[in-house]
Amino acid sequence: MQKSFKFISTLLFLLVFMVACSNNEATDQSSDNKETPSVSKSTEDVELIISAAASLKDSMDVIQHTYEEEHPEVTLKFNYGASGSLQQQISQGAPVDLFFSAAEDKFDLLVEQGNIAKEDGLDLLGNELVLVVPTGEQSIKDFEDLAKAEVDKISIGIPETVPAGKYARESLEKLGIWDTVESKVVYAKDVRQVLSYVETGNVKAGIVYKTDALVSDKVEIVASADPATHTPIIYPLGIIKNSKQYQAAREFYEYIQNEKTLKVFEEYGFTTK
Repeated sequence: MQKSFKFISTLLFLLVFMVACSNNEATDQSSDNKETPSVSKSTEDVELIISAAASLKDSMDVIQHTYEEEHPEVTLKFNYGASGSLQQQISQGAPVDLFFSAAEDKFDLLVEQGNIAKEDGLDLLGNELVLVVPTGEQSIKDFEDLAKAEVDKISIGIPETVPAGKYARESLEKLGIWDTVESKVVYAKDVRQVLSYVETGNVKAGIVYKTDALVSDKVEIVASADPATHTPIIYPLGIIKNSKQYQAAREFYEYIQNEKTLKVFEEYGFTTK
C-alpha cells in the first residue's frame, strides 16, 4: 500500500513540474515575440533634419517626396531659412543632420569650427542673381533704374545673414549706385520674403535668385546681374559631424548627387557642378 502511495505521489510531482516548465517556456516565447517588433522599429525608422537655404524649398519638396517613397523608413524634416541664420543655429548646437547652404562662407565657417568634416561636404549647385518687378511694371528695365527718384522702395535680403542680400549689395556697389539706393532698401529675412514684397507691390523691385523668380507668376525678371559684380553663387552641401543618424544622412547626401536628382535642380533653374 505504501509503495503504491509513493508511486502515485511521485507521478503527480512529475506532472506538476512538466506543466510548470511548459508554462514558463510559453511565457518566454510570448515575451520574445512582443519585444522583437519594437526593437526592429527603433532601429529602422529614421528622421533626418536638414537645414536648407530658403531658395531650395521648391526643388527639395520634389526630392523629399521621391526619396521618402523610395525609403519609407526615412522621414525628412526640413528647416528652411537664411543660410547665415541656419549656420548660427548649427554653431549653437541645434540638432541637424545635413546643411545645404546658399553661400560658401557660411558653410566654410562650420568646417572651420569642426561641425562639418571636409570630406563630408561638396559644392553642388550654382544660381543666378536677378532683378524682379511686379508683373506689368514698366518703369524699371535694369539695375541702374533703381537710382531713379520715382523708385521709392526696393528690397534685398539682410546682407549679414542672407547670401542673396550680400550678393545684391556687392552688385549695386560695383555698379556705383549703392549710396543712392541704400535709403530705399527694405530688408528681408530671406529671398522668399523679398519675393513676397515684390509680388504684393509693397516695393517697386527686388533682387532675388533666378530660381525664386521662376516659381512666381506675379513677378517679371527684367535684368540679370553680371556674375563679375558679385561673389560666385555656390550652394555647398555637408553632413553635420555629430549627427545621430550619420549613416542615413550619408545615404541621402549621396542620393542628392545622383543624375536623376540633379535634373530636378536643373528644372528649377539651378546650375549643377
